[in-house]
Amino acid sequence: MPETGPAVCGHQVEQATYFSNQGGHISSETRINDRIRVPEVRLVGPNGEQVGIVRIEDALRLAQEADLDLVEVAPQARPQVCKLMDFGKFKYESAQKARESRRNQQLTVIKEQKLRPKIDQHDYETKKGHVSRFLAAGNKVKVTIMFRGREQSRPELGFRLLQKLADEVSELGYVESSPKQDGRNMIMVLAPHKNAKAKQQKAPKEEQEHVES
Repeated sequence: MPETGPAVCGHQVEQATYFSNQGGHISSETRINDRIRVPEVRLVGPNGEQVGIVRIEDALRLAQEADLDLVEVAPQARPQVCKLMDFGKFKYESAQKARESRRNQQLTVIKEQKLRPKIDQHDYETKKGHVSRFLAAGNKVKVTIMFRGREQSRPELGFRLLQKLADEVSELGYVESSPKQDGRNMIMVLAPHKNAKAKQQKAPKEEQEHVES
């Protein structure tokens, strides 16, 4: 059963997992202030400076005087390592960083587009439009050339078609995986440039400004 006790600076004790400035994993149930029941600790100051080994009473007193929390950052160490910090502020900033990281994290989506080696120009333009749209949206595209019957003896037709497509959408994406024969199919993977989506959003605006001028 976990120990209980009041928090010196009024912060509620909650579960938190993070890393100290000294490195190493910290217990997921972080103990702070009066919950730290050991005779002495190795104390780290609020700016990462090494204070040294001090009695727990002195460490708690220093925390009170600085209006900070005494936070156990390395419970496996002997003596345990504790740091002076504003634990509530630290948790808030950590939560903000985690939300920002999730917001910036992009889920990789792979779209697929299938072509025949002797595709007519109209269908080709339609397929190319789909590929361009997928790349502009930040998605990867798996382009598959499907060979049938005697077409399998002419792999160069598929290779040339994939090269042509890659060249024509090069402003939006690049060849991440070169054309490779896979049974009756030939496969190439295109990946979007990092700024492809921004370019797509910027282009209509520039066109509108040009028309207005």
